[in-house]
Amino acid sequence: MIEVKVPVLSESVSDATLAQWHKKVGDYVKRDENLVDLETDKVMLEVVAPHDGMLAEIKQESGAVVGSGEVLALIDENAEKPHSDDKPAAEAGDEKQAPREEPEPAETEAKKETPEPEAPAAAMNFSPAVRKLITENKLDPSAITGTGRDGRITKADVLKHIEQRDQPAAAPAAPSTSEVGAGGRPERRMPMTRLRTRIAERLLEAQQTTAMLTTFNEINMKPVMDLRAKYQDKFIKKHDIKLGFMSFFIQACCEALKEYPVVNASIDGSDIVYHGFFDIGVAVSTERGLVVPIIRDADQMNLAEMEQAVAEFAGKARQGKLSMEELSGGTFSITNGGIFGSLLSTPILNPPQSAILGMHKIEQRPVVEDGEIVIRPMMYVAMSYDHRIVDGKEAVSFLVKVKDVLEDPARMLLQV
Repeated sequence: MIEVKVPVLSESVSDATLAQWHKKVGDYVKRDENLVDLETDKVMLEVVAPHDGMLAEIKQESGAVVGSGEVLALIDENAEKPHSDDKPAAEAGDEKQAPREEPEPAETEAKKETPEPEAPAAAMNFSPAVRKLITENKLDPSAITGTGRDGRITKADVLKHIEQRDQPAAAPAAPSTSEVGAGGRPERRMPMTRLRTRIAERLLEAQQTTAMLTTFNEINMKPVMDLRAKYQDKFIKKHDIKLGFMSFFIQACCEALKEYPVVNASIDGSDIVYHGFFDIGVAVSTERGLVVPIIRDADQMNLAEMEQAVAEFAGKARQGKLSMEELSGGTFSITNGGIFGSLLSTPILNPPQSAILGMHKIEQRPVVEDGEIVIRPMMYVAMSYDHRIVDGKEAVSFLVKVKDVLEDPARMLLQV
């Protein structure tokens, strides 16, 4: 027997919740085939079969809380692989000679009409949350209209489909007992996911354990926008990826962090730890909540490498494929509320980091240049910082440095 174990979790993750089994006892599984999803405080992990064989025993059921190295199931590697339906002619002939009991008509019809819910859900590239909903509710994915990128089915799409399916055609369905709140008004109650619970804990932790303060500025984005417009086609042709804004901000922040190293530092007990590397966290919004994958040694990358790293992490985040290593560490973070239309906000620290930069919506506004009022594409930026180690002068100077670099992108190339 081969043991299927919980993978080694990171130091910051003590346990995981067994979210959903995709195989049952008696199923023949192939190596690297997904057996079960584990939900941690940070990511959804897929536990795959370590060897071909039959799933002989499941030791932990869905909903169980498990730790690193704990045995989840046993696989019998000596079990015979099931034969296909195609049989040798001689065997088929012997079978014809023996009378075969025909199923009842009603049973035959029922088998025809009953779909296999797990097959389409497993075959298509869904996020773990979507796949779980489809499997548990025995849904046909082809009947669900996807509103995500490239027609991808989102969790909201599945919930809407379930709601419409359960609603009688004649009249709107009255809310069930579990959906009726005070005064008979409809409401819906759902438990927090582990990720959402962890996000809530960390937000409260940041506000209660740090002396958080925020400084603001605005950036004229015209120089960067002109540069992108001029070289976008050549950039795509050479690097097979679009030149976005995030890579400019990452590089500008790296330049500012080198000049103001305390912003890249963190507190460890009564010590200040000055990091000699620049691991930048980029916040990504997913169906399950906000995650912050880390771009390691960002200062050593060019713009194309940064864009590719951001795109790869964003794709993996939305598919629930990020590893815990990709979410651990980080010396500074950037979040972009502008993609949702935010004009100005106060980002919250991601402890133990001492600062986070918030980008916002670019908006055409009147500004004064050389004594004249002109219209420019302006972006408000905000930097929240831990005032215990970062003084106001350093925080403001850091943000001014970011502004200066972005308003004159050639400075990044010349490093001045």
